[in-house]
Amino acid sequence: MKQFALLFSAIDSTTSTNRKVEAMAEYFATASPANAAWAVYFLSGGRPKRLIGVRKVAEWAMTESGVPPWLFEECYHAVGDLAETIALLLPPPTVVNAEKPLHEWVETVLLPLGTVAEDEQRTAVLDAWRQLDGTERFIWNKLITGSFRVGVSEQLVVRALARASSIDEGVIAHRLSGHWTPGAQNFSALIEPDSSDADRSRPFPFYLAYALEDELEALGQPTEWQAEWKWDGIRSQVIRRDGTTYIWTRGGELATDRFPEIVAAAELLPDGTVLDGEVMPWLDDAAMPFAQLQRRIGRKKLGPKILADVPVVLIAYDLLELGGIDLRSESMSSRRAKLEAVCERGEGPARSIFLSPTIALATWDDARLAQSNSREHRAEGLMLKRLDSEYGVGRRKGSWWKWKVQPFSIDAVMVYAQPGHGRRALLHTDYTFAVRDGDALVPFAKAYSGLTDREIRELDAWIRRHTIEKFGPVRHVEPVHVFELHFEGIQKSPRHKSGVAVRFPRIARWRTDKPAAEADTIETLRTLLAAQQ
Repeated sequence: MKQFALLFSAIDSTTSTNRKVEAMAEYFATASPANAAWAVYFLSGGRPKRLIGVRKVAEWAMTESGVPPWLFEECYHAVGDLAETIALLLPPPTVVNAEKPLHEWVETVLLPLGTVAEDEQRTAVLDAWRQLDGTERFIWNKLITGSFRVGVSEQLVVRALARASSIDEGVIAHRLSGHWTPGAQNFSALIEPDSSDADRSRPFPFYLAYALEDELEALGQPTEWQAEWKWDGIRSQVIRRDGTTYIWTRGGELATDRFPEIVAAAELLPDGTVLDGEVMPWLDDAAMPFAQLQRRIGRKKLGPKILADVPVVLIAYDLLELGGIDLRSESMSSRRAKLEAVCERGEGPARSIFLSPTIALATWDDARLAQSNSREHRAEGLMLKRLDSEYGVGRRKGSWWKWKVQPFSIDAVMVYAQPGHGRRALLHTDYTFAVRDGDALVPFAKAYSGLTDREIRELDAWIRRHTIEKFGPVRHVEPVHVFELHFEGIQKSPRHKSGVAVRFPRIARWRTDKPAAEADTIETLRTLLAAQQ
């Protein structure tokens, strides 16, 4: 644990990418496989689910430290992080147990917390606090509340592992794809020079695009680029190897059994084929709203009705492997030509796999026109890919760009607020917004991102002073403040009182210049809905 805490401090104390990679590489080269495996898991963004409610942890910390609630809350507001506040307020450790390694803390203390009674949880947490100190205690607090994060990406972890093991970055990234689980044997396999034992089901690392930053003309000639629609679905790879089909999502989930239509179509693919594309809800030769796809993925069992109501397809836009040969180093134009031939075989009678259509670009105005018409195709915008580009690893600038349409926008009134999670558990950061319907206010969206820390603290103080009534943790507040909300899509929803549901709502700005009487109305939402359909 002490060695991992020193690594965390080294990463947290610098903004230099090279120094972060150096610190991780040194750790991986010296740590035991069992400890290094959990370090890979945590540094790559893995987190056990929250095992104990943060309010319980805060209560135990107040009791252990002898700090009254009012003073604890003041300290929390000053520090801004619950785990750090607790680590600072607790008394010094009474038992120094620096010899217990990271993997033992995780496997024998942390993970069992989710299966024991509250009094056993409390005992385990207090024992840990009495053994750990400083950064170790801070990390422990983050882990038990499910909020551990550190300032590195999985790509940097891959780079550090490659440096420590002298294994190619692409091999390391490939081995980490999918359901990689922490363990001593798995870490040893991760840095094993012989890659012949690679799991045949594993996907390639996904190549990701950056948001377009400059004017189109800065990209060069439009004829050097391939333009496609940017679909709003689930980025996935369909793998056909050794007579078996696997479907992996970008989030590392094996989702084969969720999309039987695509599995059936993939049986027509040549063995040793990997397609990169978008799983989309698709009916009558047109995309359906993403919320329809959520209806499917939210069910444990897929019955005939949901399969008929929400059929899915894979819109394939890249070919990563053919005949067992890795094609990622070939040009986009070469991969595209081969993809066209492969997709003809995979379409099948249900046409559940088909080629992503391209948009001809004689001039950049062609791209501008297509992008402005994206919503007519139920797309989010355009993807621009250099025809000579390889298929890379992770998010890289220069070869692939995403150019999304402007989000929908509406001015709404905050009507409810409740505490957030993790370091925001003691602040009201989750808000419900409403639009005007005559003299009434109709809730239609929840959002919790977009405000600065200063604005959150200011709004939290106001919420506490202007609560009309409480419903458990939810506060009904005076309908005074107006916020500009942005969202990506809108559709009908019988489950919501407003009759609509919006996708990815977030706060764009606090409209302190606008009274609630001038907020948008339900008719504004209905107009946006009509334009979307």
